[in-house]
Amino acid sequence: MMLSGWGNYPRVDCTVTRPRDVAELMGAIGRNPTLIARGAGRSYGDAALNRAATLVTTRLNRIAAFDPASGVVSCEAGTTLDELIEVFLPRGWFPWVTPGTRFVTVGGAIASDVHGKNHHLDGTFGRHLLSIDLALADGSVVRCSDNENPDLFAATQGGMGLTGVILRATFRLRPVETDLVVQHTTRTRDLAQTFSALEDASDATYSVAWIDCLARGANLGRGVVYRGEHAALGDLPPAREGRAYEDAPRRSRTLPLSPPSFALNRYSMGALNAAYYGRAKAGRNLVSYQTFFYPLDALLHWNRIYGRQGFVQHQCVLPLVSCDEALRELLTMIAARGTGSFLAVLKLCGEAARGPLSFPMRGYTLALDFQANAGNFSLLTELDEVVAAHGGRFYLAKDARGGARLLRDGYPRLEEFSRTRDRYDPRRRFRSVQSERLGL
Repeated sequence: MMLSGWGNYPRVDCTVTRPRDVAELMGAIGRNPTLIARGAGRSYGDAALNRAATLVTTRLNRIAAFDPASGVVSCEAGTTLDELIEVFLPRGWFPWVTPGTRFVTVGGAIASDVHGKNHHLDGTFGRHLLSIDLALADGSVVRCSDNENPDLFAATQGGMGLTGVILRATFRLRPVETDLVVQHTTRTRDLAQTFSALEDASDATYSVAWIDCLARGANLGRGVVYRGEHAALGDLPPAREGRAYEDAPRRSRTLPLSPPSFALNRYSMGALNAAYYGRAKAGRNLVSYQTFFYPLDALLHWNRIYGRQGFVQHQCVLPLVSCDEALRELLTMIAARGTGSFLAVLKLCGEAARGPLSFPMRGYTLALDFQANAGNFSLLTELDEVVAAHGGRFYLAKDARGGARLLRDGYPRLEEFSRTRDRYDPRRRFRSVQSERLGL
């Protein structure tokens, strides 16, 4: 079947297997010369595509154990964060780290070593991971943790499924008192103010900035900065007194069709950005966890917005020492072309994670979406050069068109990853369209 990542680009003809249990999954590993695991399909590009065998793990979604004293949960890798939240948020527990969608699987969160709005304090998903059971290329299953196969444990975090198939994971959840978030909103006039507001929010558990990437001149880098904390019982409004969790339906609308590609242009995107910036209300308010963490999940299939040809995301992280200069260059180039993204997000990252291919490092990460067309690919190549010149790197979970040189330059522990992979999968049976494109 034709398959793609969340960006709907590229589309690749893949043989798909949907194992119902571990026995079927192990059988698929045994009979296929090459393969890759795929969860809910929320990585953006070609990281979870293999033409010969793509193993979709979403049927393996059983929760095996939970300790209500410590918040430690064990579940199969096909379990989504949405399923975990549905079960455990009413009991006062929430994922320590979540990306911008709740529809990712635990296996995908580990393989991408996802980060969220709290990386500056709480790190990646892998920091809260205690152990995994990993199916290897030779048909064996091994337990990996800090004490058992620690090299494989580290390499699998951010390893994009290239070390094996994650079967089960054990990790910590965060205790919370309610399902609400106390959100503080700040509008900024330019990039200097945006940086200042994010630095002021660095002691908050969560912080993120939306950037108007089409703003130019004195308004370059203007945005809206959000900071948040899980609401305590004392923060509940009178109408919710005594009800820490409200069992309300999580309504989402669906975008049924892809609009024509010409609908997104300099003028429509500029109008959308100006409207979003103008409507942002500064100050404090209580919002649902869905609104704060997962605003895009309110529109199912929002990836269709960019048209049938799909879109690509350019997400980079830049070290603190050069991020100001680099971001000014990037935003100036994007604004000049007028093809910028409406979904431009800037976040502060903390220390690097244990995985040699884990994405974040100390600095700022910028994520932008672009329609998949020749003009934007040319711009993206220019953006790559700026990132490389300033010592940055791109995010494998979002990549659909980056080059091998940027991978080598951006990930100094690449050889460490390759040595570990060769030790456990010398024939490179676990591979993807992305790994072949990048020479991984």
